[in-house]
Formats: sequence, C-alpha cells, structure tokens
Amino acid sequence: MTTPILLVTGFLGAGKSTVINDLLHMDHNERVAAIVNDFGAINIDAELLDGAADVVIGLKNGCICCSLQGDLLRTLKLVLDHSPAPDRIIVEASGAADPQGIVEAIMDPVLWGMVRMDAVACVIDAEDIATNPERAQDPLWLAQIRNSDFLLLNKTEGAPADLIAGICATLEFERKPMFNIAREGLPIDLLMGTAGNFSDRDVPKRPRVTSERFVTVDWESDGPISSQTFQEVLSRIAPGLLRAKGYLSVTERLGDVHLFQLVGRRATFVPVRPCLVDTRCRLVLIGERGVFDAQAALNAFAECDVAGRARNPECK
Repeated sequence: MTTPILLVTGFLGAGKSTVINDLLHMDHNERVAAIVNDFGAINIDAELLDGAADVVIGLKNGCICCSLQGDLLRTLKLVLDHSPAPDRIIVEASGAADPQGIVEAIMDPVLWGMVRMDAVACVIDAEDIATNPERAQDPLWLAQIRNSDFLLLNKTEGAPADLIAGICATLEFERKPMFNIAREGLPIDLLMGTAGNFSDRDVPKRPRVTSERFVTVDWESDGPISSQTFQEVLSRIAPGLLRAKGYLSVTERLGDVHLFQLVGRRATFVPVRPCLVDTRCRLVLIGERGVFDAQAALNAFAECDVAGRARNPECK
C-alpha cells in the first residue's frame, strides 16, 4: 500500500502553515506526518505545526525544490519507517519553492511503491494580490499556480466583493478548481481524500523557477529585546523585506513569547506561550536579492540586542 502525499505550496506569507494547521485539526481520522521546508536556518513553520501532526520534521537552510531534494527523499524514507506508519504525508513547501521540483523528487523511482503524489494545493494571499497587483506576473507565483491541482484563496475576510471577483478573474486563466476558504472552508474531501495518482497524469516539463532571487537572514538574541527599538529597526529595513517570522520576547512584556509575522506591509504580534526561562528571540527575514541588504539588517538588529540588555541588565 502506498502512502498519499499532499503538497501545499504558495508564495511567501500566503498562509500555508495556518491552512495545514487547520486541516490537521479537522476530523479526518488519519495519522498524518508533516514535512516542513523553511527557507532559512531557523525552522519556524515546523514549530508552528508541532503537536498538530503525528510526526513533524523540518527541513531548513534551503529549498526542497532544488538544493534539498536529497534531504527530502531521505526524510520521506524516515517518515515511512516510523511506527506506526502515517496514513498520509503533508509536505509544506517553502514560499520560495517551485513545486515542480518537489513533485519530480517525490516521483523518483526510489520511492515507487512507497508513496504517491496525490495532490498539490496552492494557497493564494488575496491581500497580497490586492496590494501588489504585479504579483500576477511573478514567474514564481505563476509556477506555483500552474503546478497545482487546487487553488485556495486565503485572507479574503472583509474584502469587497468586486475585489474578490477581480482576483478570481485574474486566476481564471489556469482553469483550476478554486475555493474561497474564508467563506467556504477547506475542501477536506479533496485535500485529504484521493485526488488521483500523479503517475497516471501528464506532468508538463517547464523550466523550473529557482530560489536564487531571494536572500535570507537568520537573527537570534539570547535575551529579551526592546519592543520600541525593534519597531524602529523594522521600519528602516521593511522597504526591502518580503517576509519575516519568528518568536520574540520583549522587555516591555516579560513573561510571554510572541509570534511575530510580517508579509509585505502587514504585521502581527501575538502572545503564544509563557516564556518561563526561555527569553531567546529568533527571527527569519526574507527579501529580494539586490533590494534587501542582509548585512545592513543584521547590523540594525544588533541595536535590539544593545537596547534589550540596557533595559534588562541580567541578560548581559
């Protein structure tokens, strides 16, 4: 018996981890393993899913559509050897990944008879398209859609009907089933059912879109930082930033760890758990190469360390 794989793709910040988390908490009566690929050394998404799936394994420091394909194959074998074995595997691709490379890796003859590529779902950020209409011409964004079976339109809450209609018209060119998941919910029967076997389908060979256009910065601090200094630093580097996510402990709210997420100009800062003795800060930043200055960002965040220690001397 082969194990079906659901691949979830989508551009940076589209909401893939949230979609997978919601899917895992639905009534599907399956043992599910999740493989998560973060485009950086700190695997935030794997931590966000930890506890929701029966097995969570993170792949980091690269993109499984290209440089980490070997790691993906080894990880799939590791997951399949887990006892009890999963009924299904969900793979979350990095937002910088072209899913075509991942599909090709999963269809490797080494895995024949063990897994099958069941379906590819692409999460689309409606707010991103509304703010950045040029996204519809982005080669990576287009590759993620064209290599998918289903489109999941996300973040449509409160959006005007004409805006949603315009986005749907933009996406009609691919003639793929599309679901407004904020209004309709997740199509669990399609995502966790049997969409079909990729081995029976014609998978078009297109030039693969690489992740070389992106640069990533991983920043960590051993103690809490100043929220005010963090906001000041972020405002300086934000113009070149596409995505940021991570866990922060701030001097103004000692005792909590906050999940920080930024997509474009939209940011959230939400308490997730008591920090107890863990006051570390961990953040991943992703930007366009040639636009986002990685070294300048690291230099700027060094100010957060200094300001945090000044307000919290025991962290020196």
